[in-house]
Parts: sequence; structure tokens; C-alpha cells
Amino acid sequence: MARLLVLVLTVLLTATACGSSTAASSDASTTPPTTGACRMLTHSDVAAASNDTRTVPCSAPHDAETYVVGQLPKSFAKAAYDDPKLDTWAYAACERAFPAHLGADESTAMRSLLTWIWFRPSKSAWDAGARWYRCDILGGSAGQKEYVDLPTTTKNLLSGQGDDHWMACAKGKSVDTGTKVPCTMAHDWRAATTIKVGDADSKYPGDSTVKAKTKSYCAGSIDAWLGYPADYDYGYTWFGEQEWQAGNRRSVCWARTSS
Repeated sequence: MARLLVLVLTVLLTATACGSSTAASSDASTTPPTTGACRMLTHSDVAAASNDTRTVPCSAPHDAETYVVGQLPKSFAKAAYDDPKLDTWAYAACERAFPAHLGADESTAMRSLLTWIWFRPSKSAWDAGARWYRCDILGGSAGQKEYVDLPTTTKNLLSGQGDDHWMACAKGKSVDTGTKVPCTMAHDWRAATTIKVGDADSKYPGDSTVKAKTKSYCAGSIDAWLGYPADYDYGYTWFGEQEWQAGNRRSVCWARTSS
């Protein structure tokens, strides 16, 4: 019987869908930003609801690139600046466009080191009627100590199977306590597969059900990915109700492997 060391990593939406803070920019301009713009963002920038930092040439060092700019639905015309429904709507919009921009399927995009954040107009611009949203690809997750520089463009960056330089691995005793590194570096764990835990029209079944299904499905998925060895370790990442409501029906499965 295979020895299964199950390592649980629960990822909260607040760690990936940033911009939910109500800290606002002082920029009162109602003019929407432009796609393709690059910036060097800090942790405080990423934690804010709006952002008016200067753009930099995409050939210069930068850790963020704007990949979507659009107008919020008319239903938000009279919405409060910190309306929680804004996060839900923008999360779905940015998440939906993320794999397509990278030239990847949903599974590859979820297993990459790249994440995204979203920004709304400044409070003063919002009060003046601005209702645009901006999605930025970020070189790393919001909770990382340091972000990594992005290439000149992230368009189709993960086309094909995805470059290991941008795919997520971890070094350490477990996935949740280990340091996330590119798979080109020495590592102990690889985000190897994703599994579906529900259909598109399914209602959220509850945390315990999603967690149990993830554990079961990942055990089989990693067993197959490793070629059905007699002995293997695996871990998994599952997501909660807020991401489910935004359309995510996948969990990430990790294999203990150095390759």
C-alpha cells in the first residue's frame, strides 16, 4: 500500500484577489488606464484598492503588467466604493481573462508563479463618476516577500506546456511551509496537475466536501502523474466559496518530486 503523506494548503481568496482594501489613491483623474502598461509595484501598492503609480517602459525592470482594462457594469453606477460585490465581479472578469492572455489553459495558469490583482479608480475619481477596472499580472503572489521581474510582455508567456521558469514548485518539507520557487530551481514539490471538483452550474457544496473531494482526486491524479509508483507523497491546494462563486472549480495537486 502506498504511503501517502497528505499536505493540506488552504488558499484564501484574499491572498489572490487583491485590491479589496479601501485605501485609495489621491489621483482624481477619471481617465481609464491603458492595457500593456508596465509598473514596479510594492506590497503597499498591491494591498490598495486603487493605484496611480508611474508606468515604466516594459523593457525596464517591472513586476506588473496591465492585461485588461474595462468598464464596470451599469449596475455599479451608484454602488459604494467598497461594495463587496465589486470584488466578486472583478475577480471573475480578471480570472476569466488570465489564462487566455498567457496563452494557456486554466490548469497551466493556476500552476504558474504568476498571479493577478485588480484595481478600481481612486475614491475621488469614483465620486466623480469613474467606473473602470484594471487587471494586472503580477510576478508572484500577493503574499510573497519579493516579486519577480516580468519579461517585456506576458502575452502568450505560458503557451504550450508552460516554461518551467514560470511554473510553481516548492522547496521544503511541505508545500504550505516551503518556499515557492520556479521549477527551474532545486525543489521538493511541483504543482503537477489540477482537478475539477464541481461543474460550472453546481452550487458550492461546502468547505468539507471540497476539501475531501480534492484530497481524494489529487491522490489518484498524482499517482497517475508519477506513473503509479509503490510509494509517493502528495499535497493539495483547495479554494473556498468566494472563488467558487467567481467561477473557479479546480484544485491544485502537488507531487513530491525533484523534477
